[in-house]
Amino acid sequence: MIDAAGLRVMRAIAEEGSFTAAALALGYSQPAVSQMVKRLEQRTGTVLVEKVGRSVRLTEAGNVLARHAAPVLAALDAAEEEVAAIAGLRSGRVRLMAFPSSSVTLVPRALAAVRRQYPDLSVQFAEAEPPESIAALRSGEVDLAVAFSYDGSDIARGEDLEGFAVHPLLEEEVRVALPRDHGLAEQDVVSMTDLTDEDWIAGCPRCRGHLLQIANNAGFAPKVAFETEDYVAVQGFVAAGLGVALIPDLIRDATSNPDVAIRPLDPTSYRRIHAVTTEDLLKVPAVAATLEALLASAGAVAH
Repeated sequence: MIDAAGLRVMRAIAEEGSFTAAALALGYSQPAVSQMVKRLEQRTGTVLVEKVGRSVRLTEAGNVLARHAAPVLAALDAAEEEVAAIAGLRSGRVRLMAFPSSSVTLVPRALAAVRRQYPDLSVQFAEAEPPESIAALRSGEVDLAVAFSYDGSDIARGEDLEGFAVHPLLEEEVRVALPRDHGLAEQDVVSMTDLTDEDWIAGCPRCRGHLLQIANNAGFAPKVAFETEDYVAVQGFVAAGLGVALIPDLIRDATSNPDVAIRPLDPTSYRRIHAVTTEDLLKVPAVAATLEALLASAGAVAH
C-alpha cells in the first residue's frame, strides 16, 4: 500500500536529488528517508531509487510515483482542510426536519442563533409531522428532527428508538379555542365533557388522534367537521363559528385572532416537543451546535 508519507518522500527526492536534501526539505532525518524508501520498495515490489555516485535518481517506477504525488497530495491536503473546517464549524451542513407549528418561533430562533454564531454553517430545512420525520432520520435523509408527542403516545408511534438520541425541548399545554361569542368563552377553564356536542376543526393525523383520545376519555366521540394542518386557518374557522379546536401554547403565544378565545382544558392536556438525532450524528460538530441552539430556543420559549 502506498501511503501519503511515501509519496511526499518520492516527490522530495525527485526535487532535491538526494536523500540528505530530501530529508532536510521534509524535516526528517536521512536514515528515516532511507527507511521510508525501502518500505515503499517492499510494498511496490520494485526498485524506486538508484544510487549514482554520491547522488540518487529515481527509476522509471519511482518517477511514476513522483509524478502522481503532486495531485494526490493536493487532494489529500484539500480533504484534510475541508474536514478541519467542518470539525471547527467553519463549514458543514445540517439537514433539519421539524413539524410546522415549531416553525413559528422555536425553530427560526434556533436557526438565527446558528447563523449568527456559525455564518459558514449551512442548514437545510424541511417540514414534516412525526413519525414521518423520525422515519426520515432513520433512513439517513435528515440529521436532526424536531418532533412531538402527546400524553399516552410516543414520538415514533411505537417503533424502537434504540440508537436514537432524544432530547426533551419543552412541554406545552394544549388548550381549547372557542368563538369569542361562544357560551363557554367566559369560563376560566373548559371541561371536555361540556364540548360533547361541538363541531371540531382537526389538524394533523397525530393531532386528530390526540383529540379522539381525550374526547373518548371524556365519554364521547368528537364530530370532526373540518380538517386543516394550518393553525392560522384553524383559528379562522373557529372565529367564523364553524367549530372548536385544540391549540398548543406554541401557537397560542405566536399567533392570535381577536375573534377567538383560548381557554385551559379540564383535564389538562400536554404536548411534549423533542429534538431527535442519532448517537453517531451527535458527534458531528454542526449537528451538536444546532441541537444546542434548539435547546436554548426552547428555554427562551418556556420562559
